[in-house]
Amino acid sequence: MADPHQVAVIPGDGVGPEVVGAAVAVLEASRVPLAFAHYEAGDGCRARRGVAMPDTTLEGARAADAVLFGAAGETGAEVIIRLRRELGTYVNLRPIRSFAGVESLYADINFVIVRENSEGLYAGIESTIAPGVTTATRVITERASERIARFAFDYARENSYGNVTAVHKANVLQTTDGLFLRCVRNVAERYSDVTYDEAIVDAAALHLVTGPDRFDVIVTTNLFGDILSDLSAGLIGGLGLCPSANLGDQHALFEPVHGTAPDIAGKGIANPTAAILCGAMLARHLGYRGVGERIEAALETTLAAGETTPDLGGSLSTSEMAEAVIGHLKEDLS
Repeated sequence: MADPHQVAVIPGDGVGPEVVGAAVAVLEASRVPLAFAHYEAGDGCRARRGVAMPDTTLEGARAADAVLFGAAGETGAEVIIRLRRELGTYVNLRPIRSFAGVESLYADINFVIVRENSEGLYAGIESTIAPGVTTATRVITERASERIARFAFDYARENSYGNVTAVHKANVLQTTDGLFLRCVRNVAERYSDVTYDEAIVDAAALHLVTGPDRFDVIVTTNLFGDILSDLSAGLIGGLGLCPSANLGDQHALFEPVHGTAPDIAGKGIANPTAAILCGAMLARHLGYRGVGERIEAALETTLAAGETTPDLGGSLSTSEMAEAVIGHLKEDLS
């Protein structure tokens, strides 16, 4: 029997431990050979140990085949932003799907946001240049722009999406987004089997609300991708349904988009859908595509049956919803 894949689990703050626990339970029931090692990070860790992310956590993440992360509160920049940087995960992949049984603005929403994850305004280069005057430097490079464009077109090709849309603001940010757009155009020329178009970010926001079916794969810069993914979550029923993957050449980190949700932390009612979908993405990444599909199918059955947490109109706890998913998964595996 092959050695199990090593997964670093970093539950973090707020509802992170609850939803990550649900995701781990589903992965354990999926029969994928995984070994989980748990590590500390986040606000609670800093309060206990004086540091938001101990060296042991970073070392564990680097050594693992994949990382499953929950959420970080005020220490987000010290934890998740640093993890993305240290692990070299330049892609932030955010699938947006509607689910039967969950109220959404449109049926059959299915598109993906490919967000550049390493630069832009999130490079964190800020300065106070005079009393009452601050600046933030927006970093856009040819290397990163071409790299994220190649990923977007490869992803579209490999997952049967027919179109890639570059979202930008080059009409105003002529130098930085001008470079980004030129790079994407250059890459697009190498993918004759994938159609390509462009949208200014404010128009893209409008079209996402009025006609999201026009999009398959959106490729964009860091801040625009962050904002548009939250807008897109509103189309399908909320952030609790949105997973994400941070991918690089050597490392992969999976995290739900929703954050710590401090208002419901510790109540056992957090929606684990996004975290369970992260587990499905993790399984796919490790080469178990069929298992990922079965986890998604079991979750879809659970949502369609109304076996959900209170935010979706159900009455189950976080762990009970995970058990419902596991029940449907075992039916599929039997």
